Amino acid sequence: MAPLDPADPSAKALGYVTNTAKVDAAANPTHKPDQTCGNCAQFQGKPGDAEGGCNIFAGKSVARTGWCKVWAKKPGA
Repeated sequence: MAPLDPADPSAKALGYVTNTAKVDAAANPTHKPDQTCGNCAQFQGKPGDAEGGCNIFAGKSVARTGWCKVWAKKPGA
């Protein structure tokens, strides 16, 4: 699965970054530093995977350390 390019139009629309520490706080005031793709309900990777599929970005992989505006806490995370 090809990695999602942060410059992809759908990624840009949802504020996707490969590192949650690089989120624009002014544009995303509800973002918290502990929110990552790895602990998001949409992340399809296995524990420990550096990247994995995402229900939002079909056919692309996202970085475990990434984040986007659709982030929702994975149950049990």
